[in-house]
Amino acid sequence: MRQIGANVSRHGLDTLGIVNSGTQFWNLETPALCEMALVSGEAVLSQGGALVCLTGVHTGRSANDKFIVREAVNEGDIDWGAVNKPIEPDEFDAVLKAQLAHYQGRDLHVQDVWAGADKNHRLGVRVITEQAWHTLFARNMFIQPTADELAHFQPQFTILHAPELEAPADTAGLRSGTYILASFDRRMVIIGGTSYAGEIKKSVFSILNYMLPAQDVLPMHCSVNVGTDGGSAIFFGLSGTGKTTLSADPKRKLVGDDEHGWGANGLFNFEGGCYAKVINLSAEAEPEIFATTRRFGTVLENVVMDPDTRILDLNDGSLTENTRASYPLDFIPNISTSGTAGHPRNVVMLTADAFGVLPPLSRLTPEQAMYHFLSGYTAKVAGTEKGLGSEPQATFSTCFGAPFMPRHPTVYGNMLRDRIAQHGVNCWLVNTGWTGGIYGTGYRMPIQHTRALLSAALEGQLDDVPFREDENFGLMVPESCPGVPSEILNPRGTWADGAAYDVQAQNLVARFRENFAQYETHVDDSVRSAAPKAA
Repeated sequence: MRQIGANVSRHGLDTLGIVNSGTQFWNLETPALCEMALVSGEAVLSQGGALVCLTGVHTGRSANDKFIVREAVNEGDIDWGAVNKPIEPDEFDAVLKAQLAHYQGRDLHVQDVWAGADKNHRLGVRVITEQAWHTLFARNMFIQPTADELAHFQPQFTILHAPELEAPADTAGLRSGTYILASFDRRMVIIGGTSYAGEIKKSVFSILNYMLPAQDVLPMHCSVNVGTDGGSAIFFGLSGTGKTTLSADPKRKLVGDDEHGWGANGLFNFEGGCYAKVINLSAEAEPEIFATTRRFGTVLENVVMDPDTRILDLNDGSLTENTRASYPLDFIPNISTSGTAGHPRNVVMLTADAFGVLPPLSRLTPEQAMYHFLSGYTAKVAGTEKGLGSEPQATFSTCFGAPFMPRHPTVYGNMLRDRIAQHGVNCWLVNTGWTGGIYGTGYRMPIQHTRALLSAALEGQLDDVPFREDENFGLMVPESCPGVPSEILNPRGTWADGAAYDVQAQNLVARFRENFAQYETHVDDSVRSAAPKAA
């Protein structure tokens, strides 16, 4: 067994039971990893220098194949159910044994990284995989240790990735040949049967979502930016709500686009890179992200390109609509190099309401913020996912990240409410969806109006503006805003038929109340009273 790399750890792979492997490549840097990926045929080079990699049958996360080992250290803390599915320790051990045997004789890539820009709460993660491009992905996505830190690096969690290994059909505890198994007692995640690199990223996020609340840190699925005066803002939002677009503001520095913690010292990014969706990306709409797709060091997943000219076609979704680009955060301008910010002045919850009911911007109390955080509402429309009909579908993903939250949602919700109250944070619900009618009848909220409302909220321009209470949701809505027509602030007034609006509003209220019933016994009266009002 040979070890290659300038930073080979003293804590070797034999401590994990990995023996008789082929060559071990330790902490190689971007040029070497790109070269190896090209030579081995794992990737091809596109015009501009980005690697293009195909992930095969799995072009997204395999959520149904994700399990957590039921162990004494976590049994009472995990919110067991359809999202956090249990697997027994002996079943995990059997899969791990097969994966360790699979590694024998195979070359392995090792990358040691930090997850967390706050040194008081960062997690040392070791990623071990068979392919150079997955290692480059990990290097892009997480924070690079210094040479001195690498020399003494001791992982606190290890991810073992075997994309070419599928578990036998009769493997106890598994649903299929694909698996993502997390053991908090072993401090280990094992992944097999999938080349989709997002499994590595989200495994680390899930680990932090379990571990950090015990350290009094709130983990969040959000983006963060900071103004020139040091005032930071948190943006929560599910896919299609505009989280990436709206947090990328030329007047504010981007701290990170997806995963953050809120601790005693303020906010910090978990990552050192971005994993951006690039389907239909254009230089006109998203120039900064678009530029990364033409840059050496970027990893492109399932992006179609011309085999002769190597020119990318970002509009081609024939392989998947979930095309992705992984790149270091410093590939885009106007970023916070520290990955940290102070306590937020504003929390923004984004929703794309396709029922045309919610106001374009509303102010929330701490209790309403917890209610809408636990609800995690948006709506999906035809064209965003396969199988959707012509009518919008309400979607609730608690904490705006249900698949990655091992603990009960109210653990995160209570932490958010307490921090909002402690630091006097302004909270806003922003509807980037429809107005003037339901999807198909109304129109999408103009982006320039959304930006104007957000700027006014973040810059304090709404502090002295009169607000009215929304009759259905109890939210406080500004009566005016610079650069925004006043009529658009009252969604009922944008509908041609006010009575039809009332019906649709009560329909959405009922959906909220029905969804929140699962949390009512876990929250106090003040949060229950923040619910929308039934007629």
